[in-house]
Amino acid sequence: MDRAVYDRMASIDAEHWWFVARRRIVAALIGRFAPRPAMRLLEVGCGTGSNLAMLSRFGHVEAIEPDDGARAIAAGRSGIAIRGGLLPDGVDLPDAGYDMILLLDVLEHIGDDAATLRLLRRKLAPGGRLMLTVPAGPWMWSEHDVAHHHHRRYTAAQLRTVLEAAGFRVIHQSHYNSLLYVPIAAARLIGKMTRRKGGDDAMPAPWLNRLLASVFGSEAHWIARVRMPFGVSLAAVAVAR
Repeated sequence: MDRAVYDRMASIDAEHWWFVARRRIVAALIGRFAPRPAMRLLEVGCGTGSNLAMLSRFGHVEAIEPDDGARAIAAGRSGIAIRGGLLPDGVDLPDAGYDMILLLDVLEHIGDDAATLRLLRRKLAPGGRLMLTVPAGPWMWSEHDVAHHHHRRYTAAQLRTVLEAAGFRVIHQSHYNSLLYVPIAAARLIGKMTRRKGGDDAMPAPWLNRLLASVFGSEAHWIARVRMPFGVSLAAVAVAR
């Protein structure tokens, strides 16, 4: 992503409704599918590090981030020595070293998603879990995806196919950000018609930010047990076959 995108993320990701609610949802998924109480976790593409404090509740956390500036921010926030390098070939990771590997809205940034997943499969300990979140619905492609340097948005079938081709078995997959799907979809359609440029990550008014975080975050109560048929994003949990 561009430097400006990382800088904007660092300024809003502690309070912006989308980041706040996604952390709740990811924590609920980890709580449901963690293979053991105290884990060794790896976040791939940790950005500015807004997830690391939450992840540390579940065990020892390591992280990778290729962008120098974002990596420095993440390290300063967390006290963790963040690895640099690009997947699939530019990072040295121990085989069978992690109980859980997380790519939280990262896979869509990687050109060769299949090769990356094959590599990460080897890095999971026996019984380990891979957890992914990705943007859903190729029809929703917009200037937001362009600004964030996405290569793709996934359908549920496409995500399952690439995971299975890389040697994983999907144990849970669901759309999420479903309660806000209609207004977000409408905003994307209007943006296409008006040819609006840039991302969708502006900080709303405080009252609206709290409302959106509450609505979106409420999905944490069922995301780990229910498979929603539609939503702005997809989450998946998989194990190595």
